[in-house]
Amino acid sequence: MSGSPASTHVLLSEYEQAIAPTDRFEGSEVTPILLGLFGEVGSVMSTSKKLHREKAAFTGFRRDVEEELGDTLWYVGALCRRLDVKLSDMFAQILDGNDYAVSIAANADPAHPVAQVMTAKDIAPLDSVLLRLGEQAAGLLSLDVTDDTARDQVLEFVRVYIEAVQAANVSFSAVLTSNMAKACGRFIAPDANDLPDFDADFPIEEQLPRSFEIEISQRADGRSYLRWNGVFIGDPLSDNIADEDGYRFHDVFHFASAAILHWSPTFRALIKHKRKSRKEVDEAQDSGRAIVIDEGLSAYIFSYAKSVNFFEDQKTVSFDLLKAVRNFVRGYEVEACPLHLWEYAILQGYQVFREVRKNNGGIIVGNRNERTLRYKPAGK
Repeated sequence: MSGSPASTHVLLSEYEQAIAPTDRFEGSEVTPILLGLFGEVGSVMSTSKKLHREKAAFTGFRRDVEEELGDTLWYVGALCRRLDVKLSDMFAQILDGNDYAVSIAANADPAHPVAQVMTAKDIAPLDSVLLRLGEQAAGLLSLDVTDDTARDQVLEFVRVYIEAVQAANVSFSAVLTSNMAKACGRFIAPDANDLPDFDADFPIEEQLPRSFEIEISQRADGRSYLRWNGVFIGDPLSDNIADEDGYRFHDVFHFASAAILHWSPTFRALIKHKRKSRKEVDEAQDSGRAIVIDEGLSAYIFSYAKSVNFFEDQKTVSFDLLKAVRNFVRGYEVEACPLHLWEYAILQGYQVFREVRKNNGGIIVGNRNERTLRYKPAGK
């Protein structure tokens, strides 16, 4: 599983099978699932609040509500597993069969009974449905999975959830596909063969180097200098902050992105390897705005990293941070990289950064074929 669905047509039964391995809670743990479900329903309700407050200015409503409904469904699926029932069977029962578990694929034929149900016009206004969804979620907080009524309680929540999807006027298929990509991309290690390589089809002089060694050194003026293939590249950098924190070495993060994600507009600009043979790629992916995104993302993650001791002794990255990263790069080619790979790039980059910071320099060794970054002391 690469984290990206192979098709926009995803069956509900396929969805629940795909997301099952992303559940990292113990099978006996129910309270975190109930708390998570309640929290995600609150997030769905929050999108409606924003719509009231911002009206037409809230252009991201559809995207946000699809994501929050998807996250809610993930927790419903987790709860169903703890009840030993199938999520798809719940939906099928509510919709009187209608071959729902088999045919809830994206963009169903409007003549199909499932599509007719999902596009019915006689649905309650969104706010009314969301209030009932909140009531159902609150009621589930006291759920006893061993009780005979537990299944019926969850079934009633699913009934109102379906109404919420209808009332929000979003594609249930988009809810399924986006949540499956998000969950699998975050929690399942991708197959290396499925990962994107953004410049493999370009001339060698327009590719990021497949392997590289870059020396970072600090001079008496406190600035850091970069040298690649014996040539100095970029401008000398200082921390540009009163509290010295090592940000003068932040190019390490661009090198991590280049080696592991196969992406860094900043690194491309430094070594003059922009993809100029294709104007649309050069302008959209390698030029000024993309470089600003790359630099801004580096600064954003760095600000967070300072609060957690630059990820020392950590083996994971906050899901909230990873979701923020995904939103940061939305619309750029690197959006195709699963969150699991982003996590690896961040942790690997900061492992090397800590060494560079401790030693005031060193050699950064990147390998795009292996998607690795490592530190080597200068002079070795």
